[in-house]
Amino acid sequence: MWVLWALSAAVSAALVIVLTKAGLKNVDSSMAFAIQSVLILCITWGVVTYQGTFAELKQIEGKTWMLLILAGIATSLSTLFSFKALSLGPASYVVTIERLSLVFAIILSVIFLKEKISWQLVLGAAVMVGGAILIVMAEE
Repeated sequence: MWVLWALSAAVSAALVIVLTKAGLKNVDSSMAFAIQSVLILCITWGVVTYQGTFAELKQIEGKTWMLLILAGIATSLSTLFSFKALSLGPASYVVTIERLSLVFAIILSVIFLKEKISWQLVLGAAVMVGGAILIVMAEE
């Protein structure tokens, strides 16, 4: 089931890139992110309320709060940087370079989460890096 959710996230992320790039023509990238953030806030809290999990807020431990706050900061920075890059460059190039985050996530998950590494994971990451290099070297 997680694969279906992951594919749904991938399609949604692709839509975000294309729609954002189209919407950035006459809007500052930070303003565009601020507008989207309000919608994200409303939708996610709406889902929490609908699911009835709002009461769980009191049960979250201090360390978990800190990790979630740091992840929120990283999310905000990532999106701000992504929007700025999209405002300056072609979406197909920007998203390819941006998705090197997958390689960084692999490295960080092995280091900090002690996840196991396989030759398939290493090869897949190497192919991603190779593809990003090819795209950076390509002419627009």
